[in-house]
Amino acid sequence: MAARGPAGMVQTVLGPLEPERLGITLMHEHMLLDTTCYFRESEHASARLYRDIPFFPELTARSDVLYNHHLDGSRLFDEHVAIEEAIEFRHAGGSSLVDTTPVGIGRDPLALARISRATGLNIVMGSSYYVTYAHPPDMDSRTEEGIAREIVSDVTEGVGETGIRSGIIGEVGNFWPLTDNEVKVLRASGRAQAETGAPITIHSGVGDEAPAGIIDRLCEGGADPRRVIIGHLDTAIRDMRALAALAGTGCFLEYDIFGWENTAPFVDPGIDMPNDAERLRRIMFLLAEGFEDQVVIAHDICRKWHLRRGGGKGYAHIMESVVPRLRAMGASAEQVDKILVGNPARALTFA
Repeated sequence: MAARGPAGMVQTVLGPLEPERLGITLMHEHMLLDTTCYFRESEHASARLYRDIPFFPELTARSDVLYNHHLDGSRLFDEHVAIEEAIEFRHAGGSSLVDTTPVGIGRDPLALARISRATGLNIVMGSSYYVTYAHPPDMDSRTEEGIAREIVSDVTEGVGETGIRSGIIGEVGNFWPLTDNEVKVLRASGRAQAETGAPITIHSGVGDEAPAGIIDRLCEGGADPRRVIIGHLDTAIRDMRALAALAGTGCFLEYDIFGWENTAPFVDPGIDMPNDAERLRRIMFLLAEGFEDQVVIAHDICRKWHLRRGGGKGYAHIMESVVPRLRAMGASAEQVDKILVGNPARALTFA
């Protein structure tokens, strides 16, 4: 008999939880992680000056070096800092968050459990693998079946010897076009969902066609698109017709980079980084088109410069700034409640 997760429940790091107890939920965050997989040694001697120095907020202005050529800013290692930052979301009315850190970038089940107890927040932990840069050296030789079995074990038995179970598959990392190993991981993740009933959350590559192509690969493995959360739509899709077509698959639509406009040192010209106002306009478009039951939001805090102590907006930004603006733009109280509470509860409940 296939292994199953807790049907009808949300699986947190402290155990199963009734969906109605989830409350206001951020759907894509990181408490602890290591994204130095993106580090590349600069060709320029002057930029190498920044490689090993500790992060300080003024560094955010150096967008030419910070994202790819500086190490410390990519490391969120201190659980005490995570507790202090996350408690602000709790104080702002938040109840739960999804830590989408998967295998290979510092996933830490025991620390997440400690953070959950210390803050009173319900935390859902991820599984599967991130983008190609973060794959283990032997990924070429790993099989789809083997990866699926690993994910199933994370969800049904727990990670390693911790006994702490993943409550979501992902964030499954993808570039666009997909690499061969990313296709393999997507199909394995789809197989694991079909077996366990767990939701899937996706780090989408950039391109109007990318999210739909990713869903196709998941479905090849047996995934149900209505149980898939497509993340990073902020940057993935520009064309609103492509966005509406994606919504037509029934997947959850995630705008998860709120607060990044002043702390987004990308130097990739292919990434069109919107600000919060543009994110809200796109969400209002989806509400107007009748997709209010599919929208979820978050901040994707994943660098030191996203934290309040690093000059960023922190975990409470959505509650303190974004929600009032969403209401001012015409979203009804019922629609806001769906985005913050109802949709996350449905998305995270095991089939």
